[in-house]
Amino acid sequence: QVQLVESGGGLVQAGDSLRLSCAASGRTFSSYTKGWFRQAPGKEREFVAAIIRNGGRMDCADSVKGRFTISRDNAMSTVDLQMNRLKPEDTAVYYCAAGFRLDYSSSLHSNGYDYWGQGTQVTVSS
Repeated sequence: QVQLVESGGGLVQAGDSLRLSCAASGRTFSSYTKGWFRQAPGKEREFVAAIIRNGGRMDCADSVKGRFTISRDNAMSTVDLQMNRLKPEDTAVYYCAAGFRLDYSSSLHSNGYDYWGQGTQVTVSS
């Protein structure tokens, strides 16, 4: 069992930065692929970024590439999402997720993940 708790959301203006953090407790976090997803009102949950277990390959959605960066600290069992140059369309609830031994192709889809955090709201005003 893995418990995930997100923090760092808030209300910012367009162009600002935010850093989301996800703290994990439970089983060995390094064996899990970690991902960030987001869900805006009336829309489906969508992939934002992922970092693959052990090998550390990272990827971001095209909509955030060049602005968002995912990072991890296995010793601290955390995974962060640095969000720069935020846009109003980034407004959503952001979720941290963990999938045991999830490979790269599966990391892009929410149904591959085993554990989810409760979500943190990010609101970007224009």
